[in-house]
Amino acid sequence: MNYKDYITVVDDWPKEGVRFKDITTLMDNGKAYKAAVDEIVAYANKKDIDIIVGPEARGFIVGCPVAYALEIGFAPVRKEGKLPREVIKVNYGLEYGENVLTLHKDAIKPGQRILITDDLLATGGTIDATIKLVEQLGGIVVGCAFLIELTYLNGRDKLEGYDILTLMEY
Repeated sequence: MNYKDYITVVDDWPKEGVRFKDITTLMDNGKAYKAAVDEIVAYANKKDIDIIVGPEARGFIVGCPVAYALEIGFAPVRKEGKLPREVIKVNYGLEYGENVLTLHKDAIKPGQRILITDDLLATGGTIDATIKLVEQLGGIVVGCAFLIELTYLNGRDKLEGYDILTLMEY
């Protein structure tokens, strides 16, 4: 399936000069969304995954149906102040600024095999921060899966040494 047929490119959003890749039109099409999720599930099945981890909010959109299909758990990575129990945190750089990500301190057990999911690999900052959180708790990141990769932003360079699946590239 050519997933790009289901992505809407929005010019000048969220700021002038940006060509935003909108995944909601992929999600609107049940067959395309299912095919994308199924492709990530097939990738995960080869990795012997214990739990899926995804940063808010679009990492949830990708990771939760994958976790459901695999019958394993999902651990959300959220911005500071959004998780109710004890957390670990890491500062990270965004394509458009800086932020803090958090993960519940008991979300990952040492030695668990982790697949990190998100909609988009851009600069790699969010996923690099997510990897740091997982590894701080003793998790082993065995793969990262994305719907889209913006190759011109070289995010893959920041994730060197990690196995990466992307379903489409721009």
